[in-house]
Amino acid sequence: LESELEDIRGAGTWKSERVIASPQGPHLRLAGDGAGIINFCANNYLGLSSHPEVIRAAVEALEKFGAGLSSVRFICGTQSIHKDLEEKIARFHQREDAILYASCFDANAGIFEALLTPEDAVLSDELNHASIIDGIRLCKANKYRYKHMDMQDLEAKLKEAQKHRLRLVATDGAFSMDGDIAPLREICQLAQKYDALVFIDECHATGFLGPNGRGTDELLGVMDKVTIINSTLGKALGGAAGGYTTGPKPLIDLLRQRSRPYLFSNSLPPAVVGCASKALDLLMESNAIAQSMAAKTQRFRSKMMAAGFTISGKDHPICPVMLGDARLASVMAEDMLDRGIYVIGFSYPVVPKGKARIRVQISAVHSDEDIDRCVQAFTEVGRKHGAL
Repeated sequence: LESELEDIRGAGTWKSERVIASPQGPHLRLAGDGAGIINFCANNYLGLSSHPEVIRAAVEALEKFGAGLSSVRFICGTQSIHKDLEEKIARFHQREDAILYASCFDANAGIFEALLTPEDAVLSDELNHASIIDGIRLCKANKYRYKHMDMQDLEAKLKEAQKHRLRLVATDGAFSMDGDIAPLREICQLAQKYDALVFIDECHATGFLGPNGRGTDELLGVMDKVTIINSTLGKALGGAAGGYTTGPKPLIDLLRQRSRPYLFSNSLPPAVVGCASKALDLLMESNAIAQSMAAKTQRFRSKMMAAGFTISGKDHPICPVMLGDARLASVMAEDMLDRGIYVIGFSYPVVPKGKARIRVQISAVHSDEDIDRCVQAFTEVGRKHGAL
């Protein structure tokens, strides 16, 4: 193991964890360092992880319902707040029912095995999140992998899969490493043509994509064409933890009976449920918070491209600054921190070899000044290391 760890260090792909000594937010303080830094790393898209109303809701749930249930849901681990949140999630997504998990990783690990049999087929985008890949590995369905967002390849695979009982197309709604958005209109058209169901993972879309923040299916006008949505409570919806599946009631009923991560994991803690429930309340009261991202995202992307950087994806607050070299991404990220900007370099195995990048994530609570300071630091560091 020590030899393997040295190889990781030598390749420049070692992942260090910086210890934060403050609440999550646009400005942070690292442990052992009194100076503040501007945070461009978090999935705190809407700034709700430290929103006073969200925090207050967590405290109230903690005081009323306790620290935790010490049990799984079907034994003695279901409280009224769990049922209320599931109903709220289904209403938000305009679906029939929803089921909570400890994380969206668990939701993705639990759905394919419960739903699909050896007579079925699942067709997965090659750049889907690791949790989708692992969930598909657990099931006994016939597995097809289509090229990233390549509709010709998906159609070819759907034709090949016609011999199976049921076909499920699985895709991220928004891809977290590249900041691109799945062509859901075309996927749904193909699914209808070849009698397939559509599953989307909305972890990097729920809360801020679409007119009301309902996600990529709302953004692209196919809410009635997508069968199953998995998403998280740990990003835009309060930033704590938890995930869910929402869709047809018979599917949710089946998951309560057969989904192993649901059956064998403790219930979500009441404080986490309180956070997420209040976050959904804020979103459903007004779409202003969901719409607060677009201008700031555009400001960062346009200024960075004007400086000469290549930014992957389109119109998404995930803004990958493409560098190619793993060591360059790591060294530049360290130099950015010295300038008060907290960003992280991503390299293999998180992204493909030769595709190293620094992933910048814009939040609704970043100011224009924060964004401009980030661009200025990138420009200085990029020139220093020959990236510009």
